[in-house]
Amino acid sequence: MEVINVKRKGTWREVADAARTTIGMEPGKGEPSDAWKTRILLAEHSPIRKLSITATFIDLPYWVSVHLTRHKIGVEHWVKSQRGEGRGALNQGELVTHEIEANYQAIINISRKRLCTKAAIETHYAWIEFLAMINDIEPLLLDVCVPECIYRGFCPEFKSCGWLIDEFLEDYRSVK
Repeated sequence: MEVINVKRKGTWREVADAARTTIGMEPGKGEPSDAWKTRILLAEHSPIRKLSITATFIDLPYWVSVHLTRHKIGVEHWVKSQRGEGRGALNQGELVTHEIEANYQAIINISRKRLCTKAAIETHYAWIEFLAMINDIEPLLLDVCVPECIYRGFCPEFKSCGWLIDEFLEDYRSVK
């Protein structure tokens, strides 16, 4: 499996101007600072949805592609179909081409699930490969792409791996 044709759509100036619009300011000039970009990514403010990444997975197992297509908000998927072949001809392990376009908020959200150690290992590694490929385009985005346990401070999974379960979760369970 490899990830190719990785491109960013949108500009940080557009994000900054959208943020300025939300607080009643006129558009600005120049590139926002990395510190500002990091703050708006960490805050997950809506203007980050003006930026998106497109990429193509080549030779992705079909069942891994199905895992990725479960993510619907802020993301589009185009997966090679079985047109021209018998509908039962391909099994779950067949390799497919999967194109994805996801805005930055969607990438952050998908990362919470697919970087989890309880995610299927093949899906986990496919998502890591995707993130590695966008590092050259947008390294600041990678800093906020973390598994759910890091984001929340505890593991919310039904069958936790046991990593980072803290007193908060134990207190929450005792209330139930």
